[in-house]
Amino acid sequence: MTQERKLDAASPGEPLDLATDEIERHTLRMVEQALRADRLMMAWQPVVVASEPARAVFHEGLIRVLDETGRIVPARDFMSAVETLELGRLIDCASLERGLAVLARNPALRLSVNMSARSIGHTRWMQILQGALRAEPSLGPRLILEITESSAMQVPELVVPFMDELQRAGIAFALDDFGAGFTAFRYLKDFFFDIIKIDGQFIRNIHRDPDNQVLTLAMLSVGRHFDMLTVAESVETAEEAEWLRAAGVDGLQGYLFGRPCTQPAWAPAGTRLIA
Repeated sequence: MTQERKLDAASPGEPLDLATDEIERHTLRMVEQALRADRLMMAWQPVVVASEPARAVFHEGLIRVLDETGRIVPARDFMSAVETLELGRLIDCASLERGLAVLARNPALRLSVNMSARSIGHTRWMQILQGALRAEPSLGPRLILEITESSAMQVPELVVPFMDELQRAGIAFALDDFGAGFTAFRYLKDFFFDIIKIDGQFIRNIHRDPDNQVLTLAMLSVGRHFDMLTVAESVETAEEAEWLRAAGVDGLQGYLFGRPCTQPAWAPAGTRLIA
């Protein structure tokens, strides 16, 4: 073995790997501490009717944690580190609990909250949902559960009966980030999602990107065939919105219509925070 190989073998890890591991450990500590101290909040983003963008058909709830300094940390900065762990299930529980509380206080609202397929069968998550529905059965038809395509594909044999059971209580399901992996097509006839949300990578610059146009039209066709509402995510420009409206998209979501906000119009008066 050469001296160079000996040094490589003795090395505990590349500097980049070590830095990445430390960032992940810090993220896990931050989320764990936030959960323990209840430093959590929801940010709400409207999903509007494509043909009538001043009217929101529902609002998506996006979980936020606050670090020890009070800084709001969006889910994209921590969810990948926790989603396969028990912390991910606890985050799902917190999202559901807060979403149901908002629904109970606002009978005219329809809201969606995100969950991982890994939370299916989680005792605490089911207790929160079933307790809320027993107390107020009308919450079910106003609740939408969003499951990402990648999460649903991990355990389709669990997702299908889970959806069937909760849809009988009036709860709707949205397939989030549709098209991100193109793995969901063969399962759509079994899943019976109510809504598909087309992943933002296909929406950006769609008015002048022929590839995105073809792919989005294919996904819209699938949505119509299976009688699902179609929502385009990450809409940021008027040109994108106009192309999507002409293509027949049912709903639009993105910064063009509103950023995620922790103090939406229906909440008590106070400082409006954008997350």
